[in-house]
Amino acid sequence: MSVPTLEHSLAEWLAYLETLHPKTIDLGLERVKIVAQRLQISQWQGIKIVVAGTNGKGSTCAMLASIYLAAGYKVGLYTSPHLIRFNERIHINGQEVSDEALIAAFHQIEQVRADISLSYFEYTTLAAFLLFKEAQLDVSILEVGLGGRLDAVNIIDPDCSIVTSVAIDHVEWLGTDREAIGFEKAHIFRSGKPAICSDPEPPQRLLDYAEQIGANLWLFGRDFNYSGDKQQWAFASRIGRKNALAYPALRGANQLLNASAALAAIDALRPYLAVPLQAVREGLLQVNWQGRFQILPGQPTIILDVAHNPHAAATLAHNLQSMSYFPYTYAVIGMLNDKDAVEVINKFKGIVDYWLVADLSGPRARPAEELANLIKATLPADKDGLPTVNVFDNPVSAYEQARSVMDDKDRLLVFGSFLTVSAVLEHIAKS
Repeated sequence: MSVPTLEHSLAEWLAYLETLHPKTIDLGLERVKIVAQRLQISQWQGIKIVVAGTNGKGSTCAMLASIYLAAGYKVGLYTSPHLIRFNERIHINGQEVSDEALIAAFHQIEQVRADISLSYFEYTTLAAFLLFKEAQLDVSILEVGLGGRLDAVNIIDPDCSIVTSVAIDHVEWLGTDREAIGFEKAHIFRSGKPAICSDPEPPQRLLDYAEQIGANLWLFGRDFNYSGDKQQWAFASRIGRKNALAYPALRGANQLLNASAALAAIDALRPYLAVPLQAVREGLLQVNWQGRFQILPGQPTIILDVAHNPHAAATLAHNLQSMSYFPYTYAVIGMLNDKDAVEVINKFKGIVDYWLVADLSGPRARPAEELANLIKATLPADKDGLPTVNVFDNPVSAYEQARSVMDDKDRLLVFGSFLTVSAVLEHIAKS
């Protein structure tokens, strides 16, 4: 494919980026570091916060951005993957960056990378860094794509690092147990800088690495904590207490843990970025993050959640059980073949009555027929023949079928992959 120019569309540029590198995921910092040096973007002004974790990192990033924006700071937010539009990955001051700004950044990278091959993620990470440098931000919030140690985001030196959770996922890249995965994620920590870990049971190798490099480690339960009742919650850290906080706009029991990680980082960075309590309250109330226990307005109740590993599935199942009574629960599910589908399915025993299993596009997709057979083997039908399992060509046809047969008093869950949720969200937005 020929190299696009400034006249080409964003879609054409993104199609080009997909052709540049032989591997979709290629962990390592050598190539991306060289290009970053050529672009002179290894560092830029303002405070930088890097967030890693198996689950909860996107929500934590969103809360940090919302609170700092409410406090009046200029804020950059880089996350991945996107759900509908690529531009969702890069926000400056609460707004998605424009196609034109992205194309200009891509063009700049193309001018200097020469014969260095970059993966799609590496290329887009460099674009985010370029745009953040140009924007002269007060604070940049950067979500790790995969792991930590060898992720492209880790070429910069953060002023504060957060590891939200350590669970089993991406085993072919990160290792098969929490100790190995925790070690990978701990490499976003820096010597002498705040290193926040909100996992209630942090792996020993993460603790050892933090000690070895002399990071300023903040642990959940030791250095910060939260408490709450039905009306409000409170946060406490080494710095002091924040009382009478409204619950975050993001739903689900796990969001207080994510909010605590964000507030611990804000407390740790207080000497550089002062944040009044009112900005914390406003930021938590205003935060928005699609696809994380997202409940659409109206009836029937429709829940969208990108949960795709056992840890996230357990949280989602807990949140579903905390809701009020529904006669029946329908679930549209599509998964990738590198996920532990059996453990994910197991979490929904006795919760889902009707499974609508969808094929996904792409080489990593798990065939719907195979996933349906796993559901039947894992959750055998009861005397009433529930749960039932049906197969569909794509998430949208599964969603449409569910909508056509369910009652307004029932609920519909869409989950299992970013691809599943994004397909349905896009369909809903158009209809």
